[in-house]
Amino acid sequence: MKKRPLILITNDDGIYAPGIETLKNSLSELGEVIVIAPDIQRSAVSSALTIDKPLRVYKVNKNGEFFGFSVNGTPADCVKLAISTLLQRKPDLVVSGINHGKNTSINVLYSGTVAGATEGLIAGINSMAVSHSSHSFDLDLSYAGKITSRIAEKLINNKNENKVLLNVNIPNKPESDIKGIKFTKLSSSKWADKYERRLDPFGNEYFWFAGVYEITSSDPDTDDFAVDGGYVSVTPIRLNMYEENSSFVNNDFLELI
Repeated sequence: MKKRPLILITNDDGIYAPGIETLKNSLSELGEVIVIAPDIQRSAVSSALTIDKPLRVYKVNKNGEFFGFSVNGTPADCVKLAISTLLQRKPDLVVSGINHGKNTSINVLYSGTVAGATEGLIAGINSMAVSHSSHSFDLDLSYAGKITSRIAEKLINNKNENKVLLNVNIPNKPESDIKGIKFTKLSSSKWADKYERRLDPFGNEYFWFAGVYEITSSDPDTDDFAVDGGYVSVTPIRLNMYEENSSFVNNDFLELI
């Protein structure tokens, strides 16, 4: 008997976030789903790995039924641990999300959601990161689950030797107002950094990140432009950060050192 596809799910909002529950429910028809996710919120940890303490894995029940496993680590920890040690076979797909808050442009570098999916690609598995533009935990994510399932099915059936990582961002709009799906590239938007200086109850100074995300590109082919225009954005991400055609750092530059 042919085994059903194995789908590994993680996130960075933590195993108790509603987004990951929507994700599990929406993908269950496509295969065997296993949830291995951080025990608490680990947003904006990027690809950080836990090396200063042991990782502990616990079974988590929801509504009286087994839901998945929590790990006291990062999304990258969860996926690495799952693929290398916890799972009996290699997953056919890794999906990270559904994140509460979009992960477009520069945010793919900071995002724990994207990092979880990135570890899947590193392991040679088709992967996707899914984010919704709203940060609300009370929002109906059924459409986000539906569109994720449609894309996931295509990835499961992708038998190409070169695996892909897709970064999916869904607008905060009713399903009836979604205009469609767009294949996009990352925009050049960035954070205007700001840290508020505050005092704790004992008069000790601390700082709290309060940066503003500034959309600086009006390119209609970018992820931010698509999402703000009411489209689901699907962006392929690659891992090679090498700059092949640098006009500044070259052999002539090295001779000056």
